[in-house]
Amino acid sequence: MSDRYESVQIASLYAEAFHVAAPVSPVGREVWPRQPGVFVRAGKPHALEVTEVEEPAREILSRELVAGQFGLVPNWVKSASEAKLRSSKLANARSETVTTSNNFRDAWMNGQRCIVPMMAFQEDDWRSGKAVPTRIARVDGKPMGVAGLWESWTGADGEVITSYTLLTVSANSHALMHRYQQPGNEKRMVVILNEGAVDAWLSARPEKAKEFMRAYPANWLTANPIEKKR
Repeated sequence: MSDRYESVQIASLYAEAFHVAAPVSPVGREVWPRQPGVFVRAGKPHALEVTEVEEPAREILSRELVAGQFGLVPNWVKSASEAKLRSSKLANARSETVTTSNNFRDAWMNGQRCIVPMMAFQEDDWRSGKAVPTRIARVDGKPMGVAGLWESWTGADGEVITSYTLLTVSANSHALMHRYQQPGNEKRMVVILNEGAVDAWLSARPEKAKEFMRAYPANWLTANPIEKKR
């Protein structure tokens, strides 16, 4: 389970990597369930200007950065206390079951897909018999855009919680990620999108969105144990 990640701290990287403005309020360096974070979703499309009179105007996709809670709150949750309880366990969504899960089906079918900017995510290495926190990042050091789903929940008193989850795929046969997480459990990894696939992911029809659920190449990732502060 990927329930802890390192947010993007350098403001200029939001525009450079994701074509959105940096967060107005700073995001904590480490993000875990029920903590505030940010995600990128599709904004309102706008017409692309053309010089050819006979060519109709085309719409291009815009993006917006949204603040939200890490750990999805399903729209059917009845109370804020239940929202807190469930969101802690819904930081990840299995891509194989998003169309059937009561927790994620509505967000998936309604096209509420997003990208979660991060510099790295954390997994535990259990090969020594003890959990060794390990930082997984891109080899080139650039930010990652991880595929996710977002939801907006409104309580009876008008309280609104905007939340998001990270989509995952099986990593049992992944050359790098099969080493991590507890022994005996299925290995999972977050869905890291290629830069050129971002707009397509955000705008794809639900039946086509499944095509993006792929494991990121192992040779494009690097893993390093996290040193404990003394």
